Amino acid sequence: MSALRERLRAQGGLVAEAVGSPAPDEDTPGPGRLAAAGPRASAAPERYELLVDLIHEGYLLHYEGRGRVVAPADPDLALLAGDQLYALGLADLAEIGDLEAVRELADVISLCAQARAAGRRDLADAVWEAGASAVGWGASDAHEAAEGLAREGHDGAAAALLSAARDARADGAQGR
Repeated sequence: MSALRERLRAQGGLVAEAVGSPAPDEDTPGPGRLAAAGPRASAAPERYELLVDLIHEGYLLHYEGRGRVVAPADPDLALLAGDQLYALGLADLAEIGDLEAVRELADVISLCAQARAAGRRDLADAVWEAGASAVGWGASDAHEAAEGLAREGHDGAAAALLSAARDARADGAQGR
């Protein structure tokens, strides 16, 4: 989180002004750490951790009104900052040239929006774990099928996503 804090302060502007003091839970790893631990991210683990955490921070700003690092007082600013962080993270991924991870994190953003609109925070949390795992280890056929269940709003989607993510990490798979 300290790298995220530094990146946002260096960016300047309203988001930098909304960067708060370290929170007590700030040392708890976010999904970026999970993604960075995988073999697909091994060439630049710090960069993967930061960009996934940028996107996750954007998600938190959208749905919680505050992130782990950014805490704007204005709800409209939270939405705008969330959009900016989504864009920064995806742009970093595109710069790396990891189009598979760009697609995966775009799916995460979309599936989380759908889950949160349906009041399914459990599903959104599972989408994040599965998405971070897919960025780090690759998307398996089981992962793709679980995402399909999530798109359909299936009750078993969260469990399927978590199972696919944990299996991919255990197998050390790098996807297709």
